[in-house]
Amino acid sequence: MNTQRYDTISFLSDYGTRDEFVGIVKCVISDLAPHAKVIDLTHEIAPFDVRAGSLALARCISYVPSGIVLAVVDPGVGTSRRGVAVSVGGGRGVLIGPDNGLLSMGTALAGGADAAVVLNNPEYQLGAPGDTFAGRDIFAPAAAHLCNGVPFAELGDAIDPGLLLPGVVPLPRTEAEGIVAEITWVDRYGNCQLNVGPDEVESLGSMMSVVMTTASGERTARAASVVKNFAEIGGGIGLVIDSFGMLAICANRGSASDELNIAVGDAVTLSALDETAGVTTNVELRRSPKST
Repeated sequence: MNTQRYDTISFLSDYGTRDEFVGIVKCVISDLAPHAKVIDLTHEIAPFDVRAGSLALARCISYVPSGIVLAVVDPGVGTSRRGVAVSVGGGRGVLIGPDNGLLSMGTALAGGADAAVVLNNPEYQLGAPGDTFAGRDIFAPAAAHLCNGVPFAELGDAIDPGLLLPGVVPLPRTEAEGIVAEITWVDRYGNCQLNVGPDEVESLGSMMSVVMTTASGERTARAASVVKNFAEIGGGIGLVIDSFGMLAICANRGSASDELNIAVGDAVTLSALDETAGVTTNVELRRSPKST
């Protein structure tokens, strides 16, 4: 079993940076394993959003260096949910975090789990005044001790990796009106990534109808072309093949999310464009002011 010494910890969380949580976790790591370098992947996952954290980890995992991945989005902290470490790549990497589905997609994209342990050995934990900061008291010490060469198996009891909780992965589906997708991520520019790739919509043509349905039932329809970059959109919106190979609804130098009033979780139906029918957009009719 893995007994190697690691030098890098890649850290993702929903802690944000307003409070001291991220800083404390990094202080614990630095105190226990001064040689370890900590890379901040992101700490701006929406609070408690395990699925968003899982998707962000999946986007990152192919680019993180060999070593430890510390991921904390943990709405069940302090409950019976397990803290785990998962070995991947024959021990070249270890993912550490809560067993709530957060690690599942990253583990799968790293080639699957070799082994897993529950982090229940108090020798490699901090004494805690309360049970609500596992990132500080359990996960960070586990990562640091692995960096110091503590054997993986020493962190706690072995468990069957096949029994780790799976993530909730949104999949597109084909219906009579077209391919029904979902917005899985809105980045800081307002680009709205979908859970479909360009190959999945190739049969619809290069220009298609895009119907967006919000959680409240509001519908907006636009025509959009599949393009390779933002500049090719011109005006309006386009379906850009983004840096992760997925389709994203984008505006050139603008926020598609704001312009279309769409957000993560909203449904998007893609279909071949019927040019004779036209494409409609939402409009608000207002009474003209009476003349005086």
